Amino acid sequence: MEALRRRIETQLLSLTGLALGQLDLEQPKGDPGLFGPRSISWQVHGDFPSMLIGGISALLLQVLHPLALAGVWDHSSFRQDIIGRLRRTSQFISGTTFGSTRDAEWLIDKVRTIHLQVVGTAADGRPYAASDPDLLTWVHVAEVSSFMAAHLRYRNPHLSLADQDAYYAEIALVAERLGARNVPRSRQAVAHYLQAMRPQLVCDERSREVVRVLLEAPAPSRLAKPVANLMMQAGINLLPDWAGELLERTPHPLKRRLVGLGIDSTAPVLRWAMRDSSLHRARRRVGCA
Repeated sequence: MEALRRRIETQLLSLTGLALGQLDLEQPKGDPGLFGPRSISWQVHGDFPSMLIGGISALLLQVLHPLALAGVWDHSSFRQDIIGRLRRTSQFISGTTFGSTRDAEWLIDKVRTIHLQVVGTAADGRPYAASDPDLLTWVHVAEVSSFMAAHLRYRNPHLSLADQDAYYAEIALVAERLGARNVPRSRQAVAHYLQAMRPQLVCDERSREVVRVLLEAPAPSRLAKPVANLMMQAGINLLPDWAGELLERTPHPLKRRLVGLGIDSTAPVLRWAMRDSSLHRARRRVGCA
């Protein structure tokens, strides 16, 4: 049983930013980082299964924005290295959430520098820049609203409304340090923002290509492929109904229910296996392991 546990954990960690080996989340001792262990951000971001599902859903939502999609299409190696892309995104999220203050600030500065290089012209002729404050807000809201939706569905459906608002208020710090503006800081503000953004969102051939690449992403092993497929479907199911319709990925109610049941059975196994996640390492740093 112990060998199985280690094998599962090794494969899961290979998908995360920890596989890049650039951060030591256990040092320096006592540093709470940007949020600290009592934050709602640690609580939400500390659950691997729901974060993976939320991350998949967030990416699908983000590529409905033509300018966000153009930046990914023109400046990312996602078509050749989708796992690398996921690891780098994971490193940023886990590092800014659980890392030391120094490492979190290093990651934010690093991404700000990269964003300055991501400029171009979208397929519809509009110029884009990854450093655009409004585009940064879109990417952030698509991400954190998906994380919260996944947490409520697959980890803690009883998270209080006050704690949900606290999460959005906390995590806005990262977006604002990246350069975002008018970042929604509550459930209501996030809902209003997404509703207001809908007229700007489209699904085209490029959007569908990103979906295809994501669905065909390699799993850590042959035996892990069914679990990977289940997570992908759960990410699709998590999309707002209007986004699923745009992507032409609206699941049949029976399939939606079966995927949910599959996650309910699989997620506890993944949590059982993950003993050395970013959350666990950060807890050791601050002395609350």
